[in-house]
Amino acid sequence: MSRQVAGLLVCLGGTMLMASQAQAYSVLDSDSPWMLGDWGGERTALEEKGISFTLGYVSESAWNAAGGYNHDRTARYSDQWTLGTTLDLDRLFSIPNATFQFSLTDRNGRDITRDRVVDPRSGALSSTQEVWGRGQTTRITQLWYQQSYFDDTLDIKLGRIPVGGDFASIDSQFQNLALGSGQPGNWAGGIWYNWPVSQWAGRVRLNMTPEWYAQVGVFNQNPSNLEVSNALDLKHSGTTGTLVPVELGWTPRLGTQQLPGKYAIGGYYSSAPADAVYLENGNGDPRQESRRYGAYFVAQQQVTARDGDVHRGMTLTFQGIYNDHQTANVDRYLSAAMSYVGPFDARPKDDMGVGLAWVHVNDDVTRSQRRNNNGQAFGSVLYSPVQGSEYDMEVYYGFHMSPWLTLRPNIQYMVHPGGVTDVDNALVGGLKVQATL
Repeated sequence: MSRQVAGLLVCLGGTMLMASQAQAYSVLDSDSPWMLGDWGGERTALEEKGISFTLGYVSESAWNAAGGYNHDRTARYSDQWTLGTTLDLDRLFSIPNATFQFSLTDRNGRDITRDRVVDPRSGALSSTQEVWGRGQTTRITQLWYQQSYFDDTLDIKLGRIPVGGDFASIDSQFQNLALGSGQPGNWAGGIWYNWPVSQWAGRVRLNMTPEWYAQVGVFNQNPSNLEVSNALDLKHSGTTGTLVPVELGWTPRLGTQQLPGKYAIGGYYSSAPADAVYLENGNGDPRQESRRYGAYFVAQQQVTARDGDVHRGMTLTFQGIYNDHQTANVDRYLSAAMSYVGPFDARPKDDMGVGLAWVHVNDDVTRSQRRNNNGQAFGSVLYSPVQGSEYDMEVYYGFHMSPWLTLRPNIQYMVHPGGVTDVDNALVGGLKVQATL
């Protein structure tokens, strides 16, 4: 456990002492929205004044039950702690329609996908533990100011922002990375940074109607933000270019039951130079391109309600990505998923889901790998695994134990892990734990 996590636990321990005197929700109260209770009523009192706290924990465990590259069976654990605050600046300082957000995250653990499932020579495409990644360290994940104008027609956000928090975002409870939110960041990860990595940025959103919006962002592209040594650093040095994502969205409420949905199309442009993925002659320095670009869509719609309750029912989700084939290792991605809240009357808060994703490696990358092998066999140390497509599937069931605790066991199946047909298809068992402290 890192020193940062130890410090966070000390803070939480002090909070629990405060919470032991709670007069509203006590510690571990099954009706409370927080595991640590209402801090003797102080938590609610602070929220009424405009100060809200985020104390969150999520863990993802996985076991390689069958198949994969390494048949040595074991389990891996990863987690993320989140500590943050949201300030309603209207209530605090009479700044109308303004919010300030600050969040720290701390990630720990290992990923069974990289340790056992994929060929280490090729590396992983997706991950069976989406909370793992971007360095096991404490990071400044959010540090931004947001304000809306003209009856919420214009919305502006400035500061340190993860791109996927505003662009290509959906609601998802899957443990597999390929079925979550912010998918462009998974397949254009060298320039589009999702949670927990943030970038200096500005985002402008125009709410043209209550249902239609358009937004554009300008994000400082700085690879040094990925480095563990810079996780708590706010410096600007290391800039290589600018990322500009754009998105047009529709957020309807359909039918007589007003079922919520989100439909969005978008794209991104990066001004940073990038290496081409394929060399015609195979010699010398990589050919460089002066830009990178891509496009995406998301569609998420609740399609049923259970017994007239819109908080229960089925939701369908579809996502797709296209990246510039000149520079992207992964050029295409598609996924489809179904989730259902409240499948049983005896457990109306539980949820379940099933999803399938397709990840396609750029054909130019595949040709380059074949050429580099020069006749070598798969078992040779000089062999470069040839990548094509990977298929990721997951089924989960979420036990809503209380408003502050959910347990989601899941089963995942990976076809061609890492996009390599020579690697056995893998069956992985997982468990996701989410707690609001």
